[in-house]
Amino acid sequence: MTAIALLSSGLDSVTSVAAVLEKTGIKMALIFNYGQRAVEREIQNSIKVCDHFGLDYRVLDITWMQEITNTSLVNTDTDVPKLSMEEISEDADPSITVESAKAVWVPNRNGILINIAAAYAESMECEYVIVGFNKEEAVTFPDNSPEFITAIDNSLSYSTQNGVKVLAPLIGMDKKEIVAKAIELKAPLEYSWSCYHGADVPCGECESCTRRRRAFEAAGAKDPLLVRLGKQ
Repeated sequence: MTAIALLSSGLDSVTSVAAVLEKTGIKMALIFNYGQRAVEREIQNSIKVCDHFGLDYRVLDITWMQEITNTSLVNTDTDVPKLSMEEISEDADPSITVESAKAVWVPNRNGILINIAAAYAESMECEYVIVGFNKEEAVTFPDNSPEFITAIDNSLSYSTQNGVKVLAPLIGMDKKEIVAKAIELKAPLEYSWSCYHGADVPCGECESCTRRRRAFEAAGAKDPLLVRLGKQ
């Protein structure tokens, strides 16, 4: 079994790559520039992750997506939402995280990335596309859900001759469990970047940063990225 990996340098994608490499081969990692705020940081860190694992990689430019994305993950004229620990808690009003997800939504992003990766997978005789989908983000991002994987697998059974499938090794995990898995696998989390912004250090305030902080605190572990940056 061999695979193509989608790699953003995020906590989830880095851990997914580490988990899959335990059992099978990855022929290539794909790193995408779709005009996201943190693109330079994501590319730099993803390349370091690939170097750590000895993976071949390609950086693909699909910045045409900037033209059709009006939300804050790409559009710098709008503000990225800031969420506290209380606002992402189980007791919080669920509309808060729903609105936060809408504010960083990129039209059909995962559908586009998976289909591009599937083309690479078919041409390189790989059976799978690896993604970092997980239980926690599936609550507000439907394109991270098991139902989405089932649907896109069905589509790929028609659009690829070898029936490429999506492999999501973290699909049943929340962020705390992902951190624990990454530590177990000795994944290079010192190069993982979750922040929606691309400054020298994570903002610590966007929803992605807040979820990451909560996960490390719940796991009773220091964040290797912040340790490397001298912030923890």
